[in-house]
Amino acid sequence: MTTASTSPSVQDNPAKHRFEYVSQGERAVAIYSLEGNVITFVHTLVPEALQGQGIAHQLVLAGLASARERGLRVVPQCPVFAAYMRAHPETHDLLADEGRALLGL
Repeated sequence: MTTASTSPSVQDNPAKHRFEYVSQGERAVAIYSLEGNVITFVHTLVPEALQGQGIAHQLVLAGLASARERGLRVVPQCPVFAAYMRAHPETHDLLADEGRALLGL
């Protein structure tokens, strides 16, 4: 899949343990840790200049799609990921036991 440079997209940066979205010289990130087959989403950060554009949502979707693709279980410690997963039952199959406990499922 190719993306024009005018249309930013979310990229996984495994070396820095984060999904990144870069636009207007700003970088939004979803930071994760990976242990075995469990990915823990720790923190999502969207700079003020990029807020209100649905970028955190894009980071969540990219992170969960990557987890599904790679067969990883998810622990949504980050409130943004937790809120999304709580509201979207179709993502519950991705949850690790610790993630289910976090969401009260």
